[in-house]
Amino acid sequence: MSIENYDFEKAWREDEVKATVAFPALMRKVYIWMSLALLITGLTAFYVASTPALITAILGNKILFYGLMIAEVCLVLGVSAGINKLSLSTATLLFVLYSVINGATLSVLLLVFTMASIAKVFFITAGTFGAMSLIGYTTKTDLTSMGKILMMALVGLIIASVVNMFLGSAGLDYIMSYVGVLIFVGLTAYDTQKIKNLFIGSGVSGEAGQKIALLGALTLYLDFINLFIYLLRVFGSRRD
Repeated sequence: MSIENYDFEKAWREDEVKATVAFPALMRKVYIWMSLALLITGLTAFYVASTPALITAILGNKILFYGLMIAEVCLVLGVSAGINKLSLSTATLLFVLYSVINGATLSVLLLVFTMASIAKVFFITAGTFGAMSLIGYTTKTDLTSMGKILMMALVGLIIASVVNMFLGSAGLDYIMSYVGVLIFVGLTAYDTQKIKNLFIGSGVSGEAGQKIALLGALTLYLDFINLFIYLLRVFGSRRD
C-alpha cells in the first residue's frame, strides 16, 4: 500500500479506540497490583514480628536494618528509572521483592503500637486513600501545580526528619506527623490524576500499558504506606 492511499485518520481513530478500551482495564490493574502489594507487605510484617529469630536479627543488627532500607530505596529507583528497559516479569518480581522487604522493616511497628490501634488506623487510611483517589480520578481541576508544591513539601519533610534524628525533638516530630498526613493525602489525589492522564495521553496498551500500570501501582502503594505510617504516629496507641 502506498503512503498516499494510507488512511492516517482511520488508523489514528483505531488506536484511540484501543486505548479507550484498554484504559479501564489498566486502571483496575493499578489498584489490583497495589492491593496485592499491600497484602504481601502486611503478611510479611506479621510473619516477621511473630518470628523471634527474624525480628531479633532485624532489631539487633543495625547494618541489616539500614541495609534493608537502602535496598528499598534502590528497588524503587530501579523500577521507576528502568521500567522501559525491564521486562514486565522482572519489574513485577522487583515490585514483589520491595513489598516483602518493606514488610520486614515495617514489622517493627507491630511491636510498638497495639494491634487495635493499627487496625483502626489502617481502616482510616483506607477510607482516606479511597476518597482522595476518587477525587483525583474524577476531578476536572488540573492538580499539577498542587503536585509540584507537595513534592517540594515532601523534600522539606525528609530534610526535617533527618535533622530531627539528631535533635530528638518530640514537638517537631509531632508537627511533622501532621504535615506528613497532609502531604500524602494530597499526593494520593495528584498521583491518581497523573496516572489517569498518562494512560489517556499516551494511548498505550499491551505490555507497555501494563508496565505503566505497575509503576502506577508502586506510586499509589507508596502513598498508602506513608499515609498509614503518619496517621499511625498521630492516632496510634503505643504498647505499655
